[in-house]
Formats: sequence, C-alpha cells, structure tokens
Amino acid sequence: MVARTITAPATPLARTRRARRIGQRLADGFPQAPCELDFTTPLELAVATILSAQCTDARVNQVTPALFARYRSAAEYAGAERAELEELIRPTGFFRNKASSLIKLGGALVERYDGEVPGVLEELVTLPGFGRKTANVVLGHAFDVPGITVDTHFGRLVRRWGLTGETDPVKVEQDLAGQLPRAEWTVFSDRTIYHGRRVCHAKRPACGACFLASLCPAYGTGPTDPEVAATLVVGPEREHLLALVDLGPVPADPVARARADVPAGPA
Repeated sequence: MVARTITAPATPLARTRRARRIGQRLADGFPQAPCELDFTTPLELAVATILSAQCTDARVNQVTPALFARYRSAAEYAGAERAELEELIRPTGFFRNKASSLIKLGGALVERYDGEVPGVLEELVTLPGFGRKTANVVLGHAFDVPGITVDTHFGRLVRRWGLTGETDPVKVEQDLAGQLPRAEWTVFSDRTIYHGRRVCHAKRPACGACFLASLCPAYGTGPTDPEVAATLVVGPEREHLLALVDLGPVPADPVARARADVPAGPA
C-alpha cells in the first residue's frame, strides 16, 4: 500500500519525466497490447473503429465477421442497401447514424482515394465518421504511423497522473505528444487504454492493487486496501497484474468484470 501522498508534476520537464516513467511501468504491466478490435485491412479497422463509438470492442468483434464477409470494399459500403447494413450493425447501437457514416465513408474513399484508406492524418480526418481519435487508431495499427489515441480512458488516466490538465482531446494529444518519444505514441496509448479498462476504472479504480500507485497523484480515488482493490482488477492479464504488486489469487468482483470492456480473465 502506498503510504505517502504523490504530488502531481508541476513543470513541463517533471511531466515529461513522469510520463516516461509511467510508460516504462506500463510496458511491464502490458508487454503485449495489441489493438482489441479485430481487423485484417485498413478499411476493416476504419469500419470497426467507427462501430466502436459508444460500444464495447468485444461487441464490435461479434458483429464484424459477418459484416466484413458481406462488404469487402469501399465500393460495397458505398452501394450498401441501408436496411441490410443497419441490421448487421444493430447490436453496436446508434446503428442508423453508423450506417450513414459507413455508406458515406465508402463513397468518399471511392471518389477521392480510389477506394483505399489513406495513411495520412490530414486526409483521414476529412472522411465521414473520422475524427482524430479514429484517425490515430487507424494510423497506428494499420499503417504503423505513430499516433496518440485520446479516448475516454486515455484522457481520464493522463489527467489522474497529472500529465495534463486539459479536457479537450486535441490539447491532451498535444501535451502528451510533447512528453513522449514519437515512436512510443501508439503503444503508450494502447497500454494506457488497457490500464483504464482493467485497473484504473472511471468510478472505482483499483488503487490498492495498481502497479502505478507510487507514481499516481490520484491514488486513493478508489479502494486502497489491497485485497479489496484486487477484486476490481479484470481481464486476461489479471494474474500478472496482481503479481506485480505481490498479490496472489483473489476472486474478481463480478460487477467489475461485467462492466469491463475486456476479454474474460481468470476468476
């Protein structure tokens, strides 16, 4: 258990140093942090990322096999029959708006990029259904172009860590881009999102079982008792994450596990 108060870094240099130390610790916690959306092409990742808005990755991955089998190109999305497309993506929620985005995306790709997803941020953000978050997901995982993905987990955690006080995603992205080596932007984003989904939850973070506790000014936001906090850690890496803080097998809280946007881990 952390017995002292951790102060937030007060200067740009201190924030940079803290960010890089956190990045090193995250690598210990999540040495492998692949994209949790299933895809084989840039188009598939673009579609899956659009569907992931207000939906868990796990649910998207249940929907996309049939979707990707039905629509294999931008032209096929552009020419999709709306009712059929809506029915296929209905489980992801907001399916009418998402269907519109996918049809318009297909049309824009055909009209402007010969049906191919461009690998340039400035071009991606002009596409229907794309913002900087979606663009950076596609760049980082489909094109190996470093990008910082500011989703709700990422923004929450970097503010808890004291790395930024910004709430605007673009400003958060700019702050973190200045603190981290460019080559680490994508993997830092992925690992931070993993940590947010598995340990540092929005309402009840597992502070007492967190391997980043000694670097976190927000320590104490959630339970600090190790045994209680351990029940909140979820995901397939759960045993490894608990071992990092010298905790043995502890049954997971079924509510925390049900809420988590992660594959099931050991009970």
